[in-house]
Amino acid sequence: MGNTEQENGAAQLLEYYRLAYEKEKEKNTLLAARLADAQARAEDLDFKLKRIKNNPVWKASKPLRSVMHWMIRMKDRIVRLGSPRGIARKIKSKLIERKAMRLHGKASFPDSRQREAMKRTKFPKDITFSILVPLYNTPRQFLTEMIESVRAQTYEKWELCLADGSDEEHSYVGELCRKYSAADQRIVYRKLEKNEGISGNTNECYRMATGQYIALFDHDDILHPSVLFAYMKAICEQDADYIYCDEATFKNGNIDHMITLHFKPDYAIDNLRANNYICHFSAFSRELLEGTELFRSEFDGSQDHDMILRLTTRARKVVHVPQLLYYWRSHKASVASDISAKLYCIESARGAIADHLRACGMEHFEITSTRAFETIFRIQYELTGYPKVSIVIANKDHAADLSRCVSSILDRSTYENYEIIIVENNSTSREIREYYEEIGKHPKVRIVTYEGGFHYSKINNFGASFAEGEFLLLLNNDTQVITVNWIEELLMYGQRRDVGAVGAKLYYEDKTIQHAGIVLGLGAHRTAGHTHYRVNIENVGYMGRLCYAQDVSAVTGACLLVRKEWFDDLGGLDESFAVALNDVDFCLRLREKGLLNVFTPFAELYHFESKSRGLDDSDERAERYNEESARFRQKWKAVLEAGDPYYNPNFSLDRSDFSLRLPEGK
Repeated sequence: MGNTEQENGAAQLLEYYRLAYEKEKEKNTLLAARLADAQARAEDLDFKLKRIKNNPVWKASKPLRSVMHWMIRMKDRIVRLGSPRGIARKIKSKLIERKAMRLHGKASFPDSRQREAMKRTKFPKDITFSILVPLYNTPRQFLTEMIESVRAQTYEKWELCLADGSDEEHSYVGELCRKYSAADQRIVYRKLEKNEGISGNTNECYRMATGQYIALFDHDDILHPSVLFAYMKAICEQDADYIYCDEATFKNGNIDHMITLHFKPDYAIDNLRANNYICHFSAFSRELLEGTELFRSEFDGSQDHDMILRLTTRARKVVHVPQLLYYWRSHKASVASDISAKLYCIESARGAIADHLRACGMEHFEITSTRAFETIFRIQYELTGYPKVSIVIANKDHAADLSRCVSSILDRSTYENYEIIIVENNSTSREIREYYEEIGKHPKVRIVTYEGGFHYSKINNFGASFAEGEFLLLLNNDTQVITVNWIEELLMYGQRRDVGAVGAKLYYEDKTIQHAGIVLGLGAHRTAGHTHYRVNIENVGYMGRLCYAQDVSAVTGACLLVRKEWFDDLGGLDESFAVALNDVDFCLRLREKGLLNVFTPFAELYHFESKSRGLDDSDERAERYNEESARFRQKWKAVLEAGDPYYNPNFSLDRSDFSLRLPEGK
């Protein structure tokens, strides 16, 4: 009898797996057919587009189309700006930005009194900077300006190591360098027997170096006179063993003619993996190079990205000096002018990132260029398991919003190991009761009831107590899934043991951005605010930031993935924050545990904001927000005063679009 039961059980199990296989096979066949259909349509459209573009009439109408497109862009800008007051604000912002830009050029150089004060400064450490400059056919003017910018340094303990791989037609390079070396013993010059490329020539510079700190400088760029002084302060005051600063690209041989100002975040490993934002001007302790190379020739073109990834990973203290102290010259042959000048940089960068990821124990990842720039990358990590995700959705009434949210999860998600926990809170409508009765029959959906008044933190903590998953995903009921693999995109970061919360890219219904990461201190209340707020969906963001995953101080609770383990360790959301800032507070507590919070633009949802609770009395809502803001500022006073490490202090806290802040008194 027992054998018969076992046989029946085995047969049932076999039938279950057969049916599951057939269902999955059917699903894959359907997806393959849809993909083939889409590909055929794309090929047909591509054929038609090429036929149109090759038409002589189309080619002849290019000037007219250019004018028409310009007029459309102008119209769209006016519409986005809105009222005349909005246009006036934009104009004022641009004027402030231009003034601020000028202040970061020659106007920021120290005057004679400041120079003398810096030179007389006595530091507690005795450090010499060895500045490495590989030379190759450097134009005379560029070479002269580069060397003079080193000689103008207010911190005078440096040596300039010049390794020259120039050909015979550019013999003036050696002649000029020897004259400088004869006049200043701190300038060391060596003519190389042959050009070894940028990596080989820089490594030759390193063999000449005697300083305790190594600094990397391009042969056609310019240093701010105070950069070494600022780096020396970072070494002495913060024990920095790796230092970098902000930089600008300039043209026409004048650093005041800036094309791009790059104000960088503090050290952020996910940013660095996706984008070599550190770039110039790196200086680091010689000790970091023990047992490793400076530049590796297999990564020529992105040898600096490879080096920065290796050395910052080993460093005790990476310090960012948030001042514009490096000027990157844009000219015909430079990468600053056109990445296509050195196409091999792209593949070299991919190789450098891959080597770094493997060194960190990661495998089976994919690195692809993004629409922002060829050397700004999307990194897709393999999921190391198939953990269950518990999606917690608080709800009161709003049957249509909840239905749209839940249906988008059930219909569009490619990840299937999840459950949906709807936390019902004081609904009164007949429509929601009918919807609960219907959706409650779905095997992935549970409905639990929270009896108290509306309290976002308590409701989500209550819902989380029912979660069976290894991961929690807090989700607003007024969201709608766009990206079918949104759960996978969140999980690929959430599965890392160094990551706390992961947030998605959220859009309003008009496809402007609602959430792309949160900055501390941003906004009128000086608590926290969303960056790139209301920016159009096509915008790549400041320095491409809307196109790659990055470390941020906080992400919104409207879509937040976190390990259930981390959530429980912290006791969930802080219930002293009933409605506002509980998500930011939670992320900061994760940060206190030494965890990173990550924003990924590759998990996209709509967020029809503020529909969750209907309309509150505006005075009551404002009073409650003011109260919770005051509590937040008090609790995180030291953190707010220190500033957001992922948001440069040169940016304004009054705007979310990375506008420059005008220094006080200017």
